[in-house]
Amino acid sequence: MMNEQLVQGIYIPVIAPFSDDSKLDIESYRKYVTHLAKHDIQGLVVNGTTGESPTVSWDEVKQMVEVTKEILTSLNKSIPLVVGTGTNDTYSTVHRTEMAAELGADAAMVVTPYYNRPTQEGILEHFSNASRTGLPILVYEIPARTGSRMTLDTMRKVMDLDGVIGLKDSTGGLDLLLALTQYETKPVLCGEDAYFHAMLCQGAAGGMVASANIHTQRYVDVYQRFVSGDVNASRDSFTQLQPLISDVFAEPAPASIKWWLAQQQLIASAKLRLPLTAASEQAKKRLADTLAEMVVPS
Repeated sequence: MMNEQLVQGIYIPVIAPFSDDSKLDIESYRKYVTHLAKHDIQGLVVNGTTGESPTVSWDEVKQMVEVTKEILTSLNKSIPLVVGTGTNDTYSTVHRTEMAAELGADAAMVVTPYYNRPTQEGILEHFSNASRTGLPILVYEIPARTGSRMTLDTMRKVMDLDGVIGLKDSTGGLDLLLALTQYETKPVLCGEDAYFHAMLCQGAAGGMVASANIHTQRYVDVYQRFVSGDVNASRDSFTQLQPLISDVFAEPAPASIKWWLAQQQLIASAKLRLPLTAASEQAKKRLADTLAEMVVPS
């Protein structure tokens, strides 16, 4: 199981590849995750929003977790496997977190309850219940998707829960991170790709970056240069990635990511499940042009 010391570095939220008839393509998943795991990353996340979690069944999550564990074992790779278990129903979240533990997950990622718009007390109780399952919890705060935001006081109380080991901060700025760093707090991972380097500079321990599915080693390079103390070189490396990040999120993710993975023959199809639709021709061209202009690292 994970602890606070392992909440650092590059975590990649994986996509869920589908066949043209919208079924989970487990063979593509195996090929794709094997490719990712060969990089010097610090963790993988199954069943996040990058993995189209609203449309993926728990049986499909189970298949992906089992295959991921097989791949990591075969590569003798000892990195954490995080499973997204959060819903807007506390009972369901607790049950999914318990099932993730049974599958051998190292931690669960639990999003702030969405749609219901609970009070701050309700949000705290939600995380308190999840934290008592025994599986370490990474809190996921993303107000743009959930429609609610934790106050700093609530966030500090949530982060103080015994079963919580860290936070994925997708608030779209530095304010929360800066506020938390005024106190002794558990590690924070950047969840907003465009802020990755800026958040490292302000004390983040790493990032869960969806765009790192493309040119993964470049993101590893940004992080490794930063932790080695070469902040300027890290910033320069990240600056080269900014056009890519902009293109990936020009349309709802993971459409462009899946298109690129299919172009690289890492997955068989760029299919998404409705209501998400394929990347537009304009988005594909823009991403292809950006990637063509990027210098291949030595």
